Amino acid sequence: MPFTLLAPCDYREEIRKSRFLALAAPVASAAEAQAFIERASDPAASHNCWAWKVGQQYRFSDDGEPGGTAGRPILAAIEGQDCDRVAVLVIRWYGGIQLGTGGLARAYGGSANKCLQGGQRAELVARSRCACHCGFAELALLKARLSELDAVLDSETFDASGAELQLAVPEARFAELQRLLADISRGRSTLQRL
Repeated sequence: MPFTLLAPCDYREEIRKSRFLALAAPVASAAEAQAFIERASDPAASHNCWAWKVGQQYRFSDDGEPGGTAGRPILAAIEGQDCDRVAVLVIRWYGGIQLGTGGLARAYGGSANKCLQGGQRAELVARSRCACHCGFAELALLKARLSELDAVLDSETFDASGAELQLAVPEARFAELQRLLADISRGRSTLQRL
């Protein structure tokens, strides 16, 4: 089961006089990942190397380091920690000693790995999107019981007889939510997958 970070985290390390600062953050989209990288990059540093992964999408950059020595090892650290919806930026201030390609890969990948290990993580749950119509009499009770099923209310639109709800529920709890809705509404409301 993949994990994501609950909050941004960082890790600092000095390797043969070069300083490395790894920054990691949870992201919801590719645009959010790129915005984090642009915001956190240090233009005065020698290199701002990064990688991010959101679902099946991923990108990485060596930012001037030899090809495959920075971005790919950072991405490997993200995948090795079974993380998703995460962006990692490793900033390097060159200290005057060459690390070689193997040393660079170990430094960038290791810094990213230690940063992710030190962060607070949460399991990502695959959710199904669904919709239902709920009368005003049952609405408050249904909304109060959603958290018991780990369901999330995405949107609600009111009409004359109640509300049209769009929900996201863990796939394993879909049938439970369907039964709950039927019980609360005495069979008048049903749950449809989107």
